[in-house]
Amino acid sequence: MASSKEYLEFVLEQLSGLEDITYKAMMGEFILYYHGKIVGGIYDDRFLVKNVNSARKLMPDAELELPYEGAKEMLLVDNVENREFLEELLGSMYPELPAPKPKKKK
Repeated sequence: MASSKEYLEFVLEQLSGLEDITYKAMMGEFILYYHGKIVGGIYDDRFLVKNVNSARKLMPDAELELPYEGAKEMLLVDNVENREFLEELLGSMYPELPAPKPKKKK
């Protein structure tokens, strides 16, 4: 099941207090970036974030879910209505996230 544009727009609105939130559509789902780093995405109308220490500390009871078959497990964000929490979550995750890979030159 693909994610709806409406759910993506809802999550983006919830994250609108943060600068430099972008997304990329990928096979019916949406990958979310914060300052160029992948933080997670919208998969089957679920907001999932990378399973990093800071996210686990802020969401100790979060369920691990697969975004799609064959992927690494990610943490389900079930507190999507709380803007302040989402800003704290992404802000705390950012230092732990890997830098984007350089694009290959053609």
